[in-house]
Amino acid sequence: MITIVPEIIQHKGKQVLLLRFPYDQPLINLIKHVPGAQWSRTQKAWYFLYTEDILKEVKQLFKEIAIIDCTTTTLNQKENLPGKVLRIKDYRLSEESKTLLNKYKSWLRSRRYSENTIDTYIDALTTFLKFNSAKPVSEITNEDVIDFNNNYILANNYSASFQNQVVNAIKLFFKTVQHTNINAELIHRPKRAKQLPNVLSKEEVKQILDAPRFLKHKAMLSLVYSCGLRCGELLRLKPEHIDSKRNLLIIKQSKGRKDRIAPLSDKTIQLLRDYYKAFKPIVYLFEGENTGTPYTQRSLQNVLKQCILKAGINKPVTLHWLRHSYATHLLEGGTDLRYIQEILGHSSSRTTEIYTHVSTKSIQKIISPFDSL
Repeated sequence: MITIVPEIIQHKGKQVLLLRFPYDQPLINLIKHVPGAQWSRTQKAWYFLYTEDILKEVKQLFKEIAIIDCTTTTLNQKENLPGKVLRIKDYRLSEESKTLLNKYKSWLRSRRYSENTIDTYIDALTTFLKFNSAKPVSEITNEDVIDFNNNYILANNYSASFQNQVVNAIKLFFKTVQHTNINAELIHRPKRAKQLPNVLSKEEVKQILDAPRFLKHKAMLSLVYSCGLRCGELLRLKPEHIDSKRNLLIIKQSKGRKDRIAPLSDKTIQLLRDYYKAFKPIVYLFEGENTGTPYTQRSLQNVLKQCILKAGINKPVTLHWLRHSYATHLLEGGTDLRYIQEILGHSSSRTTEIYTHVSTKSIQKIISPFDSL
């Protein structure tokens, strides 16, 4: 497996993430899935505008085909920006911090947090403690959190979502550590941009779902849309999760470790029956090359990309767009928001309400005063 060491450099006046690796066609095909991917002739490498989100996306996308080694990846100092620390790798954790991080990890596991959440919190907290490595953990104050936000997160143009993850990790950590000078309740969260979900029209969805050449690919994409599934939820499905007698799909341990159900239409059930007869999956409903192993996220992303190209849709469609489209189309079809919330597995109704802002059912009925002039 190829090891890639990302570089963060100034290129064409912008801070970019640079990936250098020997010629490898599968890797090249994969890297083109990353939004904004470009080839630099001068650097002889692929690059993207740098954000914390893009680095995470690259690590997730490449995890089964290459090792992304970020241990020596550093951020360049930006001109005219105040900064206490931008090169976190130059700072070492104290023995006290290492001990507390291990205790924190054990505490998170005892509370049954998911491994992904644990990894995210530990990485975020490690960065924060390194930033404040000059003082004992017991002496860190709320002013140090503000300093970290201004001189690390904002100075490096990290996203509000990344800052929010760090805040979550810090607040939870200092609630479990005794005898500190920090008040976790006073740590403020960033104001997050209110972005609308990306939604496809029904005609565009149909074009995508009609595009696959293979029954398996059609069944997978159709199930994502017809039940509003997240990618991971689809790949974890097992044959026993299909309740065809009650027209239900049982989704086990989804986000937040919650089980839920989603309605299955007769059309979807028939498609799944045809698929099951043809492939006879053993463990997972959609298995990979080896029997008993789940289909990979990377492979499914490749399938979607080919379908988008075949359908002639010039939009950066992701699998999550199908989930957003499903929810919006339900709302436009008259389904109550409370039911949509249950089907999607949202903890808060406020999350589901965002689809009211992209539904065109009522907006299209509005007559512009321009028409009456």
